[in-house]
Formats: sequence, C-alpha cells, structure tokens
Amino acid sequence: MEFEGRKKINTDLNIAPLIDVVFQLLLFFMLTANFITQPGIKLALPAAVSAQPQQEEGLTVFITKDNELYLNQARVSLEDLPGRLKSGMITVKKKTVVIKADEKINFGFAVKVMDIAKLAEAQGLVISTTKEEDAR
Repeated sequence: MEFEGRKKINTDLNIAPLIDVVFQLLLFFMLTANFITQPGIKLALPAAVSAQPQQEEGLTVFITKDNELYLNQARVSLEDLPGRLKSGMITVKKKTVVIKADEKINFGFAVKVMDIAKLAEAQGLVISTTKEEDAR
C-alpha cells in the first residue's frame, strides 16, 4: 500500500495583470491631466525691472486686450463697474484695487478704470506687472 504525499498547494501570486492595470491607470491619469485647462483670464502683463511681489487682499480688476473688464473673475461692463466696486469695497478689509491689464490695451481705457476705482473710494491702486528677467 502506497500513501500519497501531501499535495503541494501553489502559493505563487501572479502580479503581472495587477501591474498592467496600474500602468493603464497611470497612463490614463497622465494623459487626462494634460487636457485639463485652468480657468482664468488670459493676460500678457507688462514687464518691469522694478516689479515687487504684493499681497492681493483687495479687489482685482482684469482688463483684457479686447477691453473686456472682469472684477474678481466675474465679467462686468464699464457702466456696471462703479456700482460693483463700491459694493465690493464694503466687503474687503484692505480698500485696494489691483489692476491687471494686458500690455496691449488702450492707455485711455486703463485711466478710465483707475478713475472709476478712485471714485469708488479705493484708498490704493496697484498696477500688476511681471518681473523682467534682464535689466538690459
């Protein structure tokens, strides 16, 4: 009489399918991350050698190259800007208006916006620029 020995149970774990799935997930997320666009207003700020970083605590007015106005990311017309700025000045602690304007805008339009900001009782005006790398 012959006894059969214990059958050896196969305990090997095949992780090749797991690696394939993880690689496909990684590839999927890398590709979709490139297609996500950041919302915002496209501006080419003018460069200045003496530009210094500022904390933006007040209201921000964006002026695009097509003379479109945005107040804190919300589109606003030139006629509605004074009222929106006055109501916005009530809600902020620092009564400063930061103007981020495209470098190709009409200077007269920027002066109108600055005048509107002053009439809305802004205590300070900051014109946003980018830091120029070369001084020459």
